[in-house]
Formats: sequence, C-alpha cells, structure tokens
Amino acid sequence: MLSALISVALSITVVKIEFVASKRAVSGMAVVPVFEKEACYGVARDYLKDGGPQVKATLKGARLSAHPGTHTSLYSSDPSKLNALTFWSAGEKKRFDAELFGAKAGAAFRTRGESSLTLHLDGLSLSQDELARAAVGVRLATYRFFKHRSKVSENRLTTLKTLRITCDSPTQARSSYRSFHGPICDGQLHARDLVNEPANILFPKAYATRIRALKKAGLEIEVLGEKEMKALKMNALLGVGQGSRRESQLVVMKWMGGKRKKGAPVCLVGKGITFDTGGISLKPGVGMWDMKGDMGGSAAVVGAMQALALRKAKVNAIGIVALAENMPDGNAQNPGDVITSMSGQTIELQSTDAEGRLVLADALWYAKKTFKPCAMVDLATLTGAVLVSLGHEHAGLFTNSDKLAKEFEKSSPKAQERTWRFPLLPEYDRLLDSETADMKNSVGRVAGSITAAQFLQRFVDGTPWVHLDIAGTSSKNTRTDPREPSFAIGYGVRLLNQWIADHYEG
Repeated sequence: MLSALISVALSITVVKIEFVASKRAVSGMAVVPVFEKEACYGVARDYLKDGGPQVKATLKGARLSAHPGTHTSLYSSDPSKLNALTFWSAGEKKRFDAELFGAKAGAAFRTRGESSLTLHLDGLSLSQDELARAAVGVRLATYRFFKHRSKVSENRLTTLKTLRITCDSPTQARSSYRSFHGPICDGQLHARDLVNEPANILFPKAYATRIRALKKAGLEIEVLGEKEMKALKMNALLGVGQGSRRESQLVVMKWMGGKRKKGAPVCLVGKGITFDTGGISLKPGVGMWDMKGDMGGSAAVVGAMQALALRKAKVNAIGIVALAENMPDGNAQNPGDVITSMSGQTIELQSTDAEGRLVLADALWYAKKTFKPCAMVDLATLTGAVLVSLGHEHAGLFTNSDKLAKEFEKSSPKAQERTWRFPLLPEYDRLLDSETADMKNSVGRVAGSITAAQFLQRFVDGTPWVHLDIAGTSSKNTRTDPREPSFAIGYGVRLLNQWIADHYEG
C-alpha cells in the first residue's frame, strides 16, 4: 500500500487491496450484488455444492429484489474454501454506485470475524475508476479512530485485513487505484485522523511536527513561528493566538511536480484553529468540545497535499495552513480592538469569535505575494450560517471567478463532494465598512457566510480564488452514510485532487 510510505496514519481500516480476475473467492466472505435474481444462480453453484434448488429457495425466500439494500447469506459446507456467500440487493443496475456498495459491504462485515472480503464486480461493465472507488468505499467505511482508548471490546474491532475485488480488467483497476484513488484515500484518512485528535494532543506546534513527517512522501516543508510571522507583520494571524500559551504556526508545503518547475502554482490555504473557544467573545459551553474540529480546512489541505505527492501529480502546488489556538486569556485581543494585517489593511474586531477569517487574511496575502499563484482555494470551517443554509450536504462555494466556478461545478460531482455557489456582490461588501478601520471582521447574523467570504476577498488582490466554507461537511455528529463512520469526514481532499487533476495537471 502507498500509505506504507509514511507513518502518519492512526486510523484502523482494511490494509491490503487486491484486484483479481477470478470469479471464485478462496476464503472469507464473498459478496455478490443482485440486480436480477436469475443471474445469481450460476454464481452460487460455482461456490456451493448443495446445488441449485437450495440456492433458488433461499433467494426466493429472501425477496431481495423487493427490498433494495437487504442481503442474505449462504454458508459453505467446506469453510476451508469459503465461509459464506452473500447476495446483496443493489437496486437498479443503471444506478449502481460501486463505492457505496463497497462501503455498505465493508460496514456490514467489518466486525464479523472474517479476515477477508471479496466483492464480485466482474461482468458489470464498470470503469476502472468505479472499481477503484469500490475499494475506497470499503476503506472509508472500515475506518475507526481508537488511538486514545485503553481498551476496545472484541466485537468493535475491525477483523477485515484483505479486500479482493473481482473484475474484468484487474490490471487497469489496480493501476487506477494505486495511481489515483488509493493515495487520495490515504490523504482523506489522514485528514480524519487530524480532525479527530483532541486539542491537547494536536496544538499548533504538535500539528506542525505532524506535517513535517510528510517530507517522507516527497513534500518540501517550511514552518514559520511567531518570530518569523512578526517580521512579516502577520498581525491578524498572530492576534488570534495571543491569548494562548501555545505558539501559533504557519506551515508551507510544496509539491513542484509540474513540467515547468517555475510555472505558477495553485495554492491551497487552510484554516487551522486547533481549538476555538471564541476568545473574549466566548462561545456557549454546550457543544464546545466540537471545536477541536475547527482545523478541518487545514486538515483537508494537508491530506490533499499528501495525496498529490503520493500520486506524483503533474502540477506545481503550494499548501499553506495557518495554525493557532483561540483562547480567552488576559492577553487575548478584545472586541473593538483595531489590528493591522500583513496587507496593511486595518481591521476592527467586532467579535473575537470571527477568528478564522483573520488567520486566513494573512495566509491568503502571504500566498499571493510569495508564490504568485494562478489560482487559490481556501477551505475553512468558517461560519455556522452555512450550516443553516446548506446543512451537512454541501459546502458553500464563493469565488471571484466564473471560470473557477465552472471548474468546481465539473469536478465536484466526480469527487462526490458537493458544493453550492453563493453570490459575492458590492452590496454585501459594503456591510463590512467600519467607522474606525478599513473594515470590521463581522457584521453579525445577516448574510453571515457571504460577508465572511467578502472579507476574505479583500485579501486575494484580484487572484482567481475560491473560498469553501466546510463548516457543515468537515465533521458530523449524526451520520447515515456508511462512508462516514466517525466525527471527522475528511471533506475536501477528494475535491481538491479531482479539481487539480481535471484542470491543472499537464
């Protein structure tokens, strides 16, 4: 596995992936999708010596076609060859989603004591990408974050170690998985690990140390501490962390894989508030524990950059994460304070809980001036307002470029990470005007997500730019998709890699 190249993943998931041409599983559990029952009988007889009548009777009694999503298992009289064969009702064939099918199967058999799982996807005319994504579905569904448990009961442990996918073109499917989908899945699982970590473990300096480990994957890493940021006059970023005893950090990751090493890169910028109390504008205590995930944007950037390096993407890309802890210490900044950002623009603080846009303001300006990118994308768990608007199903997308909007419109469905575009208009921008400074950092509840994006737009200086507000998609306490078994989702890793692959790799 490509993930073996780096020792950063903490997650528990399937570790060995095989794509094979054989129609016969040799051990463990085998799963066959059912679209038309008649098509299953021959497959079953290949496995079980009990003959067709028993198979027909079992399938008839299960009424699989009448109940999509249900499944029934036949157990072998010779378990040395195969423990069980499961028929899974997969609904309409034309709507078959191989990734979701893999996820459901992986979730169903994760703790059943089987060490191997075989998915029979041969004969379905699936593309190599669809077959590769079936493996991704299993890996996402079998993910668990048990690092901090002193004991885990036997019935909660993942027993699956090997996944086999039978298909018509195993060589092509294997290549697609190893060269693209597998590395991206590695990056997404790493992003989950980061978001799931508690803030007393993953504070800014510890986070920077984790990122340094990605040098093994081929990334160039540079870490700026508070001394370096003060010299750059990053007062917006530094102000957020000044109430914390933990030093803020700015981490730069470089992957220069393009044909022209000096060509303008794409820049990915992530908000990394390792814990957000709200500062002096203190948040309510109920639910504050979720604020360990306020660095989900930075985790997406870290995972995306890891994936670009592991899959040797033919692109020049810069990843920047702004890491700080927002605490209500006696040294913390106050509502009403005026700070001067790296850009020279002054900001009146209406709320110290509107801190994410402050760290991004300096990070975006630094990216623009230092690397002169052809495009910038920032990701941030920025506003509760986007959750009110879109729930957990879409990230809010804001951009100053119709071209970039169209690029994401194309890539988002392919990545299965959905976005929805919001407007940016002068009428919204004027709401940020302040009598005291060049702008204020918050205008309250009205158009909250839009005005936050308008604020960020003032720091991109005309560079083509996309802001993704992922407050609803980065982490979830309630989930129904089997690919989302933990608080952390890892949203953004797939989207960024798909966008780059579609539009920026030469």
